[in-house]
Amino acid sequence: MKPSTTAVEVSSLTQRETNLSIFLVGVMFFMFGFISWVNAILIPYFKIACELTSFQAYLVAFAFYIAYFIMSVPASYLLKTQGFKKGMMIGFWFMALGAFIFIPAAMTRTYGIFLMGLFTIGIGLSILQTAANPYITILGPKERGAQRISIMGICNKAAGILSPLIFAAVILRPTDTDLFAQLSTMNDLQRSAALDELVRRVIPPYTVLGIFLFVLGYLVYRSPLPEINTEHESPEVATTNAGKTSIFQFPHLILGAVAIFLHVGTQVIAIDTIIGYANSMGIDLLKAKTFPSYTLACTICGYIIGIITIPKFVSQVNALRFCTLLGTAFTLLIIFAKGSVNFLGQTADLSIWFVVLLGLANSLVWAGIWPLALDGLGRYTKLGASILIMGLCGNALMPLVYGYFADLYDVRTAYWVLLPCYLYLVYYAAYGHKVKRWGL
Repeated sequence: MKPSTTAVEVSSLTQRETNLSIFLVGVMFFMFGFISWVNAILIPYFKIACELTSFQAYLVAFAFYIAYFIMSVPASYLLKTQGFKKGMMIGFWFMALGAFIFIPAAMTRTYGIFLMGLFTIGIGLSILQTAANPYITILGPKERGAQRISIMGICNKAAGILSPLIFAAVILRPTDTDLFAQLSTMNDLQRSAALDELVRRVIPPYTVLGIFLFVLGYLVYRSPLPEINTEHESPEVATTNAGKTSIFQFPHLILGAVAIFLHVGTQVIAIDTIIGYANSMGIDLLKAKTFPSYTLACTICGYIIGIITIPKFVSQVNALRFCTLLGTAFTLLIIFAKGSVNFLGQTADLSIWFVVLLGLANSLVWAGIWPLALDGLGRYTKLGASILIMGLCGNALMPLVYGYFADLYDVRTAYWVLLPCYLYLVYYAAYGHKVKRWGL
């Protein structure tokens, strides 16, 4: 049976169809997380295997996420012409191609080709995110939008907990600590051979991943996921938007895109830099690999709290306000808190646990911004979603800013870059989302 491409109204879906749609999108968010958060281990891995500086290593995040800035608007037009399911299939196939590019990159130990593969994966993810986020935002009552996005967040971050651990288990060996220590004593030929062997370990997992993503794309296309109309306008919204001719006439959306840019930047810094921060405390890679999982576990705890409390006990706006203030406080504690503590079998400076707790502070920010930023867009919803997805390039740029200051000063001082980000998020949560006309 040929998959349906006829768009339907959300209100016409049965409860079973709605629940099935949420489940299928949840599976996709799991895959988004599995692919995205493996960067936390790829960054220190490539730094060793390709002999990079901190700035060069964070080009992993740059190559991966700059695709969102380049592809999000084209992705919205792709989805408009091809429909959600076919567009999602194309997104998964781009991701599969990116995974396969890792094979020649590993064979030649060429960092530039690895970055090309990561960029290609990012193209696929940008298409999928442009489809999935507005889809889940409107798939039910508006006041429960943050709750649904929180459920997707659990799927995403649960995968994020697993992916660095699985990847590390596949490519790292107990003897690697000795190998890393010996690299500086080897001659050029020995070091090159050792690093070639190290980097080629990515070939089997990325080959399997590429095949899996290709098949998954086809299965999503053949799935019963309905094509829904994301551009429906109520009479009130149609009247309000009657004179609108540009997406830039929605200030709360544009300010929301800036908020997304800064939020994802803070999130990726908290997760992708924590292994390097642990290394600075004398914790080796094999032990430090668990820290991103701690951060993501805190994020999941925040999502669960959100699912239970929003909107029954607290509005999604107030949850957003609380989380942004919490992030500001934790940033200051990262910089100023001192003292060695032993926790979860790790002996480290107290400040690293506030990096972990940023996962809690970040948990409901994404879920809070999306419904507020897309509110009242009507026929501009798809394009508005693509503008928000462009904000994901914060994942590309913010780690480079952090890496620059880490090289210039030190890995702890570099966390100052988080403070202006959280202060802007406090502004958007308190006031920015209410701005409906420029100049007011």
